[in-house]
Amino acid sequence: MRYFILLLALLLGGCFKNPLYHSQSYVFGTLLDISIYGETDERAAMLASHVQQDFQNLHRRLHAWKPASANQPSELGQLNLAFAQNKSLRVQPDLAAMLLEAKQLSAKSDGLFNPAIGHLVGSWGFQRDEFSPLAIDAKVIHQWLQAQPSMADIVIDGTRVRSNNSAVKLDLGGYAKGYALDRAVAYLRQQHVKNALINIGGNIIALGQHGDQPWRVGIQHPRLPNAMATLALADGWSIGTSGDYQRYFLLDDKRYCHIIDPRTAYPATHMQSVTVLVPPQSSQHSQAGVLSDVASKPLFIAGVVHSDRYAKAFGIADYLLVDDKAAVFVSSSLANKLQWLAKPVKLTTLGVHAQP
Repeated sequence: MRYFILLLALLLGGCFKNPLYHSQSYVFGTLLDISIYGETDERAAMLASHVQQDFQNLHRRLHAWKPASANQPSELGQLNLAFAQNKSLRVQPDLAAMLLEAKQLSAKSDGLFNPAIGHLVGSWGFQRDEFSPLAIDAKVIHQWLQAQPSMADIVIDGTRVRSNNSAVKLDLGGYAKGYALDRAVAYLRQQHVKNALINIGGNIIALGQHGDQPWRVGIQHPRLPNAMATLALADGWSIGTSGDYQRYFLLDDKRYCHIIDPRTAYPATHMQSVTVLVPPQSSQHSQAGVLSDVASKPLFIAGVVHSDRYAKAFGIADYLLVDDKAAVFVSSSLANKLQWLAKPVKLTTLGVHAQP
């Protein structure tokens, strides 16, 4: 099984003799890959186990449609029930902080990143383990567009949360993996781990390097089973991709993916994938993992013409776009970092924008 979005490229350039611990598991509905360099196998296994357990706990708490246990909704599910009943609910402090950050990031994206559209995600059939063709009722689209649930509808007062719109249903699938990455890096740094690489379904963050070499990752080709390019991922940097090639179904020869445009209530169809490379963030701003998960969505929905606007909004200079015709567009900053494995036939280098 290939990785969900990005291919890990740990062994490019030959085999390494120094200690590298590697583990895989399944969480957040995708593959979790942890590589730790320079620790004993015993200690690395303990550290990786802690990260895996933390991710599983987050997965149970934040699942948008599966209960945490029999007859017990997840923590996010309980909040969604409160929203539907026009009630407020006191949540854990970290969830309140997540929602506040998600609100801020949604505002930066002009609402293109919108975790409040859980009902719409479910209506399109993407809140289940397997996807099949689904012809959505036009009345559902109309009703949803009339309701227009958004993160701006959510009111956060300390740890008490409510919604001004009962149509709001949270689905943090486009945020939680990045949040988990940042938690993992913070934990590993606290444990004095110098070198690690964590990949959750294609959202990847680096800690240190791989011996005397930087960690290298591959950017998945959206229509082929291999990477189209690789690049070095430096300490604290993260990379993430949004694509139409894993969570999707075909209906009447048309591809419908899980990335939904809140402006139309239909899946975005004019892109195949968007990759963003995120530098380390200051403590006053969103961390690199979160941005690797979030920032690619607005670029995917906005398309090539408007991508630079949202790249600027998130302070991202390095990004790669593949449109629905398989044409590849890459920012000049990222172009200088890539090693192409198969150079695209249609390749356009985009100009550099100033950081905000």
